[in-house]
Amino acid sequence: MGIEELSDLIQQHGKVLYGFCYKLTGNKTDTDDLYQETFLKALELSHKIDRSQNPKAFLIGIAIRLRKNQRRKLAWRQRIAPTTELTGAVDTQCQAVGEATPEEAVLSRERRIMIRNAVDRLSDKLRIPLYMYYTAEMSVDEIASVLKIPPGTVKSRLHQARKSIKNLVEVDSP
Repeated sequence: MGIEELSDLIQQHGKVLYGFCYKLTGNKTDTDDLYQETFLKALELSHKIDRSQNPKAFLIGIAIRLRKNQRRKLAWRQRIAPTTELTGAVDTQCQAVGEATPEEAVLSRERRIMIRNAVDRLSDKLRIPLYMYYTAEMSVDEIASVLKIPPGTVKSRLHQARKSIKNLVEVDSP
């Protein structure tokens, strides 16, 4: 695979992959790093990419493995030399298009925030298949092949994730 073919992959799957990376990391800086590392690794593994198979699933799989490695390294560093993280409030306002009233816009925004917080509470085991299904728009079979688990397990994890989100949102709502 040459640079031209990799450029085609970026054109075809770049937006979906970037959105998936953002869901995994949660901030723009880490997303940019993970996105770039994913394509660098894809270039390194270009001999394994089969365009007749599912290259999007291959790229998503690379991103997942890179993110797991990053988290493992961070956990190891925290055990060796703990540091305190600076956390700042991130303004994630989203403008809802076509909403009739300001009240509906506020309720919609609050509902999105509640759902996002509920998803953030899920374990990676449930959150990653959920992101792959809804953000990367991958099928159950594609998710199963990337995560190397049976399709039934993927369906089960998606069901558990939806059920947990529903319970968390119902508990948090007034």
